[in-house]
Amino acid sequence: MSNAVVRALRGATSCDEDTVEEITRVTQELLLEMMERNDLAHDDVISVLFTTSPDLTSGFPAAAARGVGFGDVPLICASEIDVPGAAELIVRIMMHVYTTRARDDMHHVYLGRAVSLRDDLPG
Repeated sequence: MSNAVVRALRGATSCDEDTVEEITRVTQELLLEMMERNDLAHDDVISVLFTTSPDLTSGFPAAAARGVGFGDVPLICASEIDVPGAAELIVRIMMHVYTTRARDDMHHVYLGRAVSLRDDLPG
């Protein structure tokens, strides 16, 4: 990819419950939507950081990512800090990618109840 730069792409989504199946479903949906909205190919992805709200403990979003082809991408999971009043049952993603897009042309993706987290970002 000529003239490519490294950019960080953000996304978040919400679970309806704390189960492996639900964490898997919403994580895969979010990852694929982030890729599609930004016209990214698999080889454009450098690494992915997943965080979950402290109430999501049933499964790893990284395990869900491997289920949609991210097995060869460096992945890591962490827990968000437990801030009183913070949104519950949330999966967040920071994806590092190679792209030719300008910073203000990146399409950050917020799904479910997470749409209210960053309504200041372009969609």
